[in-house]
Amino acid sequence: MINNYIKNICLIVFALVGPISLPAGGIQRSITDLNDKSNEIIINSNKYIYFYPEKSSKKLSRISIGTSASILRYWIDSDNKRWIRVEFSKSIFNNNLCHPLKGWMKI
Repeated sequence: MINNYIKNICLIVFALVGPISLPAGGIQRSITDLNDKSNEIIINSNKYIYFYPEKSSKKLSRISIGTSASILRYWIDSDNKRWIRVEFSKSIFNNNLCHPLKGWMKI
């Protein structure tokens, strides 16, 4: 019976502390702040946006050269690869409404 209490306490502690390091919310391990106030970028090569910031993640969409995006946040994954969370304006994907407007891009 005491063993079950210990297991439950460990589970609760993990549930409260574990998500802190995840990109969906909480504290990032490394944050790179922009020195200037600009958070708009123009994509200079064909890129993909991903569901979450890992190379094994599902590709959401292909982004072509010249597309502009707003940077929402930065992330460094477990392999020290840099990712940015980007958001595209609604007018970019007028032809196909199935394209996502937000996603993670490896830089």
